Amino acid sequence: MFVDQVRVYVKGGDGGNGMVAFRREKYVPKGGPAGGDGGKGGDVVFVVDEGLRTLMDFRYQRHFKATRGEHGMSKSQHGKNAEDMLVKVPPGTVVIDDDTQQIIADLVTHGQRAVIAKGGRGGRGNCRFATPANPAPEIAENGEPGKERNVTLELKVLADVGLVGFPSVGKSTLLSVVSAARPKIAEYHFTTIVPNLGVVETEDNRGFVMADLPGLIEGAHEGVGLGHQFLRHIERTRVIVHVIDMSGMEGRDPYEDYLTINRELKEYNLRLTERPQIIVANKMDMPDAQENLRIFKEKLEQNTKVFPISAVTREGLRDLLFAVSDLLETTPEFPLHQVEEEDTDTRVMYKFQKDDPSIEITRESDGTFVVSGPELEKLFKMTNFSREDSIRRFARQMRYMGIDEALRARGAKDGDIVKIMDYEFEFID
Repeated sequence: MFVDQVRVYVKGGDGGNGMVAFRREKYVPKGGPAGGDGGKGGDVVFVVDEGLRTLMDFRYQRHFKATRGEHGMSKSQHGKNAEDMLVKVPPGTVVIDDDTQQIIADLVTHGQRAVIAKGGRGGRGNCRFATPANPAPEIAENGEPGKERNVTLELKVLADVGLVGFPSVGKSTLLSVVSAARPKIAEYHFTTIVPNLGVVETEDNRGFVMADLPGLIEGAHEGVGLGHQFLRHIERTRVIVHVIDMSGMEGRDPYEDYLTINRELKEYNLRLTERPQIIVANKMDMPDAQENLRIFKEKLEQNTKVFPISAVTREGLRDLLFAVSDLLETTPEFPLHQVEEEDTDTRVMYKFQKDDPSIEITRESDGTFVVSGPELEKLFKMTNFSREDSIRRFARQMRYMGIDEALRARGAKDGDIVKIMDYEFEFID
């Protein structure tokens, strides 16, 4: 089974907790704090493995969670950092963040790596909080939570040349005679339901990878037929070989087929029209093919070259492969997403931007104040509420973030309940 799109959940490992400890050696009076820091959590790293061809493995495992760092220890010993979690993906995998729809990584070459979810840093032990005013602090941080996100993996076939055209125009037959690939061939529509790859070598020892992609029909850019499943894979190809059934056996007009396919490519992604296209008139061994080709050329723009071939008799294949090889030598690779280039000089201006704590305060029907925000929730998770000093530190940090003033502005009074995540506190003015 060929799987080319899957949604998975990834989470970096949490950092290890810092420790509260003190030196207690017999001959070391007033030994002081000696709690070590926690270790860093592991990252979730995607690695390209050229031995993989589909995303099938992700059908059976959709959750990837790295291990957390080791907790800090006494005698100021640092906890061990966790090992990164390596997840193997096939070449051509694109990783997209579900929330922002931004491309996180485009993984193409063997061994290429991308950190998809970073692990959290370890919490600091109490030896880090010692000051002249407080030489024996009982404060330690919990580890920072690891980054978590839902991502979509899309596999876009790595091929130099993509064969496009309506179903049953002879794409699979063409691939089978010019390469060692053996795609399934039959006389019904959508015989090809997954991309087939073949390595083609010309007589002058030039080689390239050709992909026989599932057939297109009208409305494919909207997902009709195998629309999106097909169009996703053509985004990487550098040259498009447009195969047209010139025999008219299906009862369709070859020129209308040509216009329809190009319209679908343009509607799906306007950048596909930038790729050079070679027009191939297939099934020239059939009775009405020559007349249909003459009419087809009359309707085309002048100077548009058409390669008449017969995949069955192998007529015209030599010239076609030479033309494809020549075009590949002069065609650059196309990036998956266009980066807007601005006409600016190379100098960089750094500006001070005040951090936005992004604190949101809402009120429930029973009068409880709910305080939320990513920075506050991260701080809350890293606070050890079993220690009085840590609780006081958390209260001070909330005051510095302006949460106390914001609650007063919303009408909070002594004794009101304030909720952070799943925990409730009493507001004291």
